[in-house]
Amino acid sequence: MDSIAYVNGSFVPLSDAKVSILDRGFMFADGIYEVSAVLDGKLIDNASHLRRLKRSAAEISLELPQPLERIEQIQKELIARNKLKSGIIYLQVTRGADKGRDFPFPQGIRQTLIMFTAASDLINAPSAKSGIAAISVPDLRWARRDIKSVALLAQVLAKQAAASAGAGEAWMVEDGMITEGASSSVFILTHDDVLVTRQNGNEILPGCTRQALVRLAEEQRLRVEERTFSVAEALTAKEAFITNCAAFVQPVVSIDGKSIGDGRPGPIARRLREIYVDFARSTAV
Repeated sequence: MDSIAYVNGSFVPLSDAKVSILDRGFMFADGIYEVSAVLDGKLIDNASHLRRLKRSAAEISLELPQPLERIEQIQKELIARNKLKSGIIYLQVTRGADKGRDFPFPQGIRQTLIMFTAASDLINAPSAKSGIAAISVPDLRWARRDIKSVALLAQVLAKQAAASAGAGEAWMVEDGMITEGASSSVFILTHDDVLVTRQNGNEILPGCTRQALVRLAEEQRLRVEERTFSVAEALTAKEAFITNCAAFVQPVVSIDGKSIGDGRPGPIARRLREIYVDFARSTAV
């Protein structure tokens, strides 16, 4: 059965969902997006995602076509129409479609707002138990990675490199230091039991799951350091893991074919995943 998507005010079958070929998201990657997790039919940490959506829009002088409260209402209606219990909801806003192709912002056009859902078992993903391999790749992205832009070619190339190597994620490296995963935030656990993750800045996307996990880890009296670290340091770590809205906390057991620790998911990553799932379920809306 075809799922239902939302396109500029209408709920339509996903196979019928269309936007203009002159849409600036298609022509120029002139747009932003967000992805929120859905668990038990409810949105996880969605307020954080919507705040980031608003910030990303402001950073490129893009007016949101609906207030955040209405956007969340549409998300919930789309979840209900698709009877989605577990998975994700994707949201994208572009500057809209003009009558031609010109670089400056057009005037008097309507922004494009689309949403769709995808079902998946977020809790029982096999890789949450087995862990994933990661590879390191050069970070080829633009300078404003803090904006959740739809310009994702560098991430596509990184993900393809990971897939070709049989890995589950690519860790991007700039000036010898890991920035983040192609679609995730990166953590390592030192032998002093310190969680290390890169500090926020223009170099990385401020991950919503990362932010929640840092807070939850500190509540568990784990020490967290936000700083740069290299692949070499990651390879000497006790544990490593990634976070994002769909994977929650995902152990990483090797980088570039070299094991981290004993090559198995570590107890801290496993426990933090449990804590995050409890947080997600208790705060879902």
